[in-house]
Amino acid sequence: MEEVIRLPIEQAPVQEKFEAPTASPAPAALPALRRPRSWLRACCDTGFRAALLFMVAQTWVVQGYKVYGSCMEPNLCTGERLLGSKLALTEGVRRGDVVVFRPPHKPNTAFIKRVVGLPGEVLEIRHNQVYVNNRALNEPYLQREWHDDRPAEKIPDHMVFVMGDNRDNSNDSRSWGELPVANIQAKAWVRYWPPDRAGWVR
Repeated sequence: MEEVIRLPIEQAPVQEKFEAPTASPAPAALPALRRPRSWLRACCDTGFRAALLFMVAQTWVVQGYKVYGSCMEPNLCTGERLLGSKLALTEGVRRGDVVVFRPPHKPNTAFIKRVVGLPGEVLEIRHNQVYVNNRALNEPYLQREWHDDRPAEKIPDHMVFVMGDNRDNSNDSRSWGELPVANIQAKAWVRYWPPDRAGWVR
């Protein structure tokens, strides 16, 4: 199992108009009393607009996910929660990126894997070692032994080859083929739960 569960981000209802409580006019002899109220009203209005903008930005820029499965262990474990950055996709997909995506064979399910091969590259697995363009790939993120062999194959344009970090327990491109880049939804950005494992997803 190697799914991630998308967590909805709650949004506050949008108010069409912000109105501060109407204050009674101050006596003509005390005009200075109006200034603090005007300043406070401006701060409240600015704060409300900033909070609303932040919540809208969350919907379009980041998304919360809950990890389910063992395919990325021990780097990501079941029950951990992370944020995926949609904005990071504008920089392009790079080797080593941990990405959340919809696989071709299960378009309604979100998976999380690591990008190993890029479009146009020739990928091969010989005696548990990945070779890209006939050169051994350095993978310092792997912490468990794995066992596989795969003949050399060129990755098509607009496709990437993804694999889990727990290779012997991962349903990935070795099973269902290359992943269309268009199916990638976000790059895993930061883990925020549990607190003792909070930090950047590397």
